[in-house]
Amino acid sequence: MSTDLPHTSGAPTLEDVARLAGVSRATVSRVINGIRNVAPDIQEAVHRAIATTGYVPNRAARSLVTRRTGAVALVVSGAGDAEGGEPFESRVFADPFFGRVASGVVGYLRPRGIHPVLMLADSAQTRDDVVSFLRQGSADGALVVSTHGEDPLPKLLVDAGLPAVLWARPARPIPISYVDLAHRAGAALAADRLVARGCRRVATISGPFDVPAAQDRLSGFQEAMAGHGHPYVPAVEGDFMPASGEAGMHRLIKEHPDIDGVFVANDLMAQGALLALRDLGRRVPEDIAVIGFDDSAAVTCRPPLTTVRQPMEDMAAEMARLLLAHAADPDFQVTSVIMRPTLVVRESA
Repeated sequence: MSTDLPHTSGAPTLEDVARLAGVSRATVSRVINGIRNVAPDIQEAVHRAIATTGYVPNRAARSLVTRRTGAVALVVSGAGDAEGGEPFESRVFADPFFGRVASGVVGYLRPRGIHPVLMLADSAQTRDDVVSFLRQGSADGALVVSTHGEDPLPKLLVDAGLPAVLWARPARPIPISYVDLAHRAGAALAADRLVARGCRRVATISGPFDVPAAQDRLSGFQEAMAGHGHPYVPAVEGDFMPASGEAGMHRLIKEHPDIDGVFVANDLMAQGALLALRDLGRRVPEDIAVIGFDDSAAVTCRPPLTTVRQPMEDMAAEMARLLLAHAADPDFQVTSVIMRPTLVVRESA
């Protein structure tokens, strides 16, 4: 590859990239348009030349060749406003979980010249809007984060034959690619930590029972505790928001005042649980050890929260990778990717 920068007036051109990479204009075009059968070393040379020259492909011309838009929809799909609760969009933007997912998506797509379009789907009409948006060719597919178990959007996308990848296993089996976490293994890490600390009377605040991830975290924790000789673990259900964690902690203390360890199914509920324990005069971790899940809001808790970490940015990037593969190849096989959790030990347990 030539090491001399081409001298041009105005914006760099395809010819400039070809000259710097030491290949033909047609080869540069094939690399830019994602056409196969270009050797990896040549692709790398072309991408280096693009970075060096600052060349920006003509997206309109490129889309005529590839039938790709250079955009994907990042869809947060939920059940709408709960009665007396916060509006759906307020819940989404208040939860650091979604910020980490968006960061992972953008981090993967931006270097590839692709941009996410944020869409909120919390009603039948807004779900139809997502399907119409994709059918009209406004984006190459959808990355879907569902906030409730019976979300109909994933099946609507499958039935419409639209490329889509789901965050987490769907509640009902459908042929859609997804990226998920080994939730049972993560809950077992929390159980092991509480037992290692000497906790003997352990309880849990679960997520919504209709959400597969919440089911897996609950059953994984209960099974791991049973393996440690604790066959009964009191459980109350929350909704993944702080107020439900606070209410759940009050209920657990009222019904089981001698508990000395709590596993909370996400960090936002753990925040609420810590507030309740402070109000009740219980010291953390001296009186009750608390472990959360996600590592999304753990550092802002007081005391800082021991939690099971999801590699959210990596999971979101993998979703984006799978979606681009589906968009490029209609015959790409539906697949699943399951990532491993880790325990992050801080002051609460």
